[in-house]
Amino acid sequence: MVSQILRRGLLLLPALLLAGCNTVVMNPSGDIANQQARLIVISTVLMLIIIIPVIILTLLFAWRYRKSNTSAPYEPDWDHSTRLELVIWGAPLLIIIALGLLTWITTHTLDPYRPLSRIDAERPLSPQAKTLTVEVVALDWKWLFIYPEQGIATVNELAAPVDTQIQFKITASNVMNSFYIPALAGQIYAMPGMETKLHAVINKAGEYEGFSANYSGAGFSHMRFKFHGLDQQGFDDWVKKAKADAGTMQRADYLKLEQPSEREPARLFGTVDNGLFHAIVNRCVTPNSVCLDKMMSTDLNVKPGQPKKD
Repeated sequence: MVSQILRRGLLLLPALLLAGCNTVVMNPSGDIANQQARLIVISTVLMLIIIIPVIILTLLFAWRYRKSNTSAPYEPDWDHSTRLELVIWGAPLLIIIALGLLTWITTHTLDPYRPLSRIDAERPLSPQAKTLTVEVVALDWKWLFIYPEQGIATVNELAAPVDTQIQFKITASNVMNSFYIPALAGQIYAMPGMETKLHAVINKAGEYEGFSANYSGAGFSHMRFKFHGLDQQGFDDWVKKAKADAGTMQRADYLKLEQPSEREPARLFGTVDNGLFHAIVNRCVTPNSVCLDKMMSTDLNVKPGQPKKD
């Protein structure tokens, strides 16, 4: 009796463990993440077309040609079957072709640098639709978000209106990191001295988890933020709340924020330096420092053997 209960308990254990899993990756709230989830499902099904028959046939052959089964035909001179060879090589080849086509199409369709063409599967994106630009900076160990059009900045808090294209411009202050909101889209790397991009849209209002998906030091595990999907009025009210805050994000403020710290609370800043993100990307926030883009432009225009111009 005890052993029977134990066996049943062991069978139910995987289900209990899976009950605590967050399935947001496969049930997201943004169209880009939704397409990525569908891609995972299609790819898995295509691979299972091969894997499942191979597993079944392996077990079947082991059972049919076991030592004790004397009724199984014994053919020591058999070495070829054209029909069997076509199945063994043809089926995987067709699956590889299908996966290759799927990869080619979705690599271009879901390119994070590519502006969106639709809000969701049923609604195309109007050419006149506004795009919300958010500049993202990965710091040690917190996130800075700059809204250049709204003239505000936030730490560890992000908001956007639903059904609106968001263009993220992403960089890092110190080490390589990764910007990831599972409900919105796939992860995008944040690298110092570089700017990466992500275009995405959130289709359902709610509060979602965002975090760093790339280990970046001692405070990495607490490098999390909340992403708020709001209706247009809710987003406008959130911006007004931020503008009313007395906090500022000038270059001197940024240099203080840039210092390593953990478990930073969410904060809003009513004003932000217009050129701050450009200075962060080009490593010239500190006074009297030369921006990388200007330095490279100067080097490009200097001919060999000629002195640099001031």
